[in-house]
Formats: sequence, structure tokens, C-alpha cells
Amino acid sequence: MTEIDKIGRFIEAMKTVYGPFDQVSNDEAPGWSFPDDPGAGGHRGRYLWTDAFGVVNFITLFKETAKPKYLTLAKRLVTTVHDVLGRTRDGQKRLDGATDEEPLRGGLRIGKLDAKGHDGDGQYHHYLTLWMFALNRLSIAAGETEYNDLAIQLARSIHPRFLMHCLSGDLRMVWKISTDMKSVLVQSEGHLDAATGYVVYKLLQSTAAKQGHRNGVLSQEVSDYWNLMTRKGSLSPGNDFLDLGMGLWMCHIWADEPWAAKLSGKALVRVEELLGEDSPVMQRSASHRLAFREFGTCVGVACWDVSDYLETRVAALVRFWDGHLDSRHTEDELKPISRVMYATALNAGVARPR
Repeated sequence: MTEIDKIGRFIEAMKTVYGPFDQVSNDEAPGWSFPDDPGAGGHRGRYLWTDAFGVVNFITLFKETAKPKYLTLAKRLVTTVHDVLGRTRDGQKRLDGATDEEPLRGGLRIGKLDAKGHDGDGQYHHYLTLWMFALNRLSIAAGETEYNDLAIQLARSIHPRFLMHCLSGDLRMVWKISTDMKSVLVQSEGHLDAATGYVVYKLLQSTAAKQGHRNGVLSQEVSDYWNLMTRKGSLSPGNDFLDLGMGLWMCHIWADEPWAAKLSGKALVRVEELLGEDSPVMQRSASHRLAFREFGTCVGVACWDVSDYLETRVAALVRFWDGHLDSRHTEDELKPISRVMYATALNAGVARPR
């Protein structure tokens, strides 16, 4: 697939989620309304994880094409997400603690279709940190400090809600909290949540310093995550495609740090095993695989200089899904997240800050 072909497929995949934005002029872009059906596949058309990749992808299109409308669309998507997922499900008010001046003080909803239940709405730490990253990339691409400042606002607001002090005095994290951030919904700790918190919060702090203000603004939070992630046995590559991919992605941001070099080395070995021609996982039919999770691996690998063999295996994975992404094997509710991450797999672009 040539680079021109990749950009074409990239745009077509994004259009299935965000509408015919390629036909929008630079003057029309500020007023563009993203469709909520299918939208990002979540409540009122918004789903935080999908839209975080959507923002990053629009910035990548801006970088690849030099068309200002794509940067404007990234900003419009940010505003739309904050107006939907930064409010209660009925849209009547901002989440608890947030104001018009500080819209992210209440966090952001996941965007689950159901309000309650085992897969109901709430807030996920790993979705929120990914959104912070998207805001950070927009701040740098647009040369506007307000987006990184919003990310810092979100970071400081959610941090004490996901970290708990044990009776022993130790810190621990939780996986999911309620929409109003007042209760814990899932007590277990996400495998890479602490490390991702460290990576993203440190990135926000570094960007703020480069932008000439707020030195050390997240120093305590960064220290907390460091203490959590360096507990004995807490950092290791998983066996899941998405977990491995996002682990590689976060490691590359601070690739010179020993922990990142060690973890990424182990993860790349595991990825080569998973994507190998003789891997049982790769022999499964599309109906027994999840496209978006496998695209996560593609994004992670794209952040590193890897062997020709691994590059060919990633290319083979993308070709496989070229023929199955729109088939009946992909559940309708997963198509938006799969298509947006497919685009990122084709061109990781600004998802690679180094």
C-alpha cells in the first residue's frame, strides 16, 4: 500500500465515524457538527477512547496534508466531547465540580450506552489519560497553551479519585469510578494505569514548562505514579494485543528511561511471538478476534524501530482486517472504535511524540 493509498484509506475510515468531513472547507470547519449516529459508538454519539484517537488522527491529517481545516476539526471534536461527556447524561449540567471556567474539574464520562450495570457509564483512568494525551498533542500542534492547561486541569481533578490510601499507608489504584467521582465501581487496578499516569502526567508537566509556565505543576502526582509503578513485579508485558500495544506506546514517550527500555524490550519479543506466522492467535477467524485490540499492537510497534520481519507481520495483520473490518464479524457497536484505530494503525502520526 502506497502512502497515498494509506491516506485515502485513513480518511475513508475516519469518515465512517465523523461524517464527510473531507468535503468541508476551511471556512466551514469551525461550524462542523459531528454526527451522533453512528458517531464514536457511545452515549449521544461520543465515546472517550474512540474520540481521543479521533483527535489525534485529525491532527495527523493536518500534519500530512497541511490543510488547516483538520486542525480546526480536532478542536471541534474536543469541544464536542467536553460538551457531551463533560456533562450529565441528560446534558442538563456539567459533572460535579466542573464549571464553565473549569469544564474538566469533574472529569469525563466514558460514554457507555447504559447508565448503570456491569458495563455502565462511569470514568476509566486509562481513557482519561489517553484524552489528556490528545489534548497535549493539540496544544503543541496548534501552539495554544489552553489545551495542555485543560489536560492538567483534568489530571489534577481525577488523581485523588483513583488513588486510595490503604490502612497500611500504601497507595493503590482503582480501575473505575462513578460518573460523579464519589464512589468506586471496580476495585481492581488496571495493569498499566499507574505507568500510563506517570508517562502522560510527566509529558503534560514537561510541555507546560516548555510553554513557559507552571513548572513542576504535577510533580506530586508524577511521584505518586512512580511509586506505584515501581512496586516489585508491577511492570511486565501482558498477553493481550491492546495491552501490549499501549504499553509500547507509553514506553516510547520516555524511551531513554531504564524502566521503559526494559519493558519495551520484553513487549516487542512477545509481540513478535503473537504476530508470528505460526501463532495460533493469528490463525483464528475474524469472528474470534477483535480488530481494535489488534490495531493497538500496530500503533505500539509503529513507535519503535523494529525488524523487517515484524514490520511485515504488522502489515499482514492490517491486510487481514482490510477484508474483514466491515463484515458481519465486526459488531456494530465496535465498528467506530475499530475504524478509528485502523486509521491510526495505517499512520500513527502524532501518536508518536518522539
